[in-house]
Amino acid sequence: MQEQMLETKSSERSESKPRRFDYTAVLDIAIGFGLFLAAWQAVFMLKYKPSYLLPSPYMVGERLVQLAQSGALETSTLITLERLAAGFSISIAIGVAVGLLMVNFKRFGRAMGSFCVGLQSYPSIAWVPFAILLVGLNNEGIIFVVVISSAFSMMLSTYSGIRNIPPIYIKAGRNMGQSRISLFKNVMLPASYPSLITGVRQTWSFAWHALIGAEILMASIGLGALLEFGANFARMDQIIAAMVMIFLIGFLVDKLLFWKIEDRIRTTRGLNVIQK
Repeated sequence: MQEQMLETKSSERSESKPRRFDYTAVLDIAIGFGLFLAAWQAVFMLKYKPSYLLPSPYMVGERLVQLAQSGALETSTLITLERLAAGFSISIAIGVAVGLLMVNFKRFGRAMGSFCVGLQSYPSIAWVPFAILLVGLNNEGIIFVVVISSAFSMMLSTYSGIRNIPPIYIKAGRNMGQSRISLFKNVMLPASYPSLITGVRQTWSFAWHALIGAEILMASIGLGALLEFGANFARMDQIIAAMVMIFLIGFLVDKLLFWKIEDRIRTTRGLNVIQK
């Protein structure tokens, strides 16, 4: 019996240790990028299209360096990230607040749920004319497009995440004398964390897509504007350079922030399979 207890304690200590850096995952990503660049270079060497229509990876990298040296890349990236931070934060705040109201008022939740599904499927680019006339062709109009395109995703995630909590958790909390507020704070909200962080990632994705689309049509500065300028002046190397930056930001934010938060939450909840 004592040996079993010692084994249990040692296993708990080993499971509580921080995870080692996953070099294999980094290697897999590097290999994937390397294969993509090799395929891109091979297509370029086949001369399927002229170089001004299909530049090589080196030509795109050279254009990125030029944009960085001129300051255009840094300025565009910072302004885009500022808009994203503002729009994403507002979307999360509105989505969580309305989602909690949907949970507490069932009739409102049922009606708003159907409403959210319909608006969530609405193309974000279609909000641009509405935003231009209602808010204006300015920075606030771009943020409006981001919020209206992503807030409904957070509403649905909050609503479904709390509603799908196993009833046994709530019953156990009530049997232990938890008040309504304490039950929500100590039981319902922590139990819904995995669903909520997934909803946050999805909301981030909607916000990022909407922002770039809005910048293409409404902005004079930003990564979306770099895409538009490249199209206007037939600079395919600039178009692909802007696309590379947009991809890298989306990839790094997801992998370095949201994926790690979700993995930590799932680990603390015992939802991840521990590989030995």
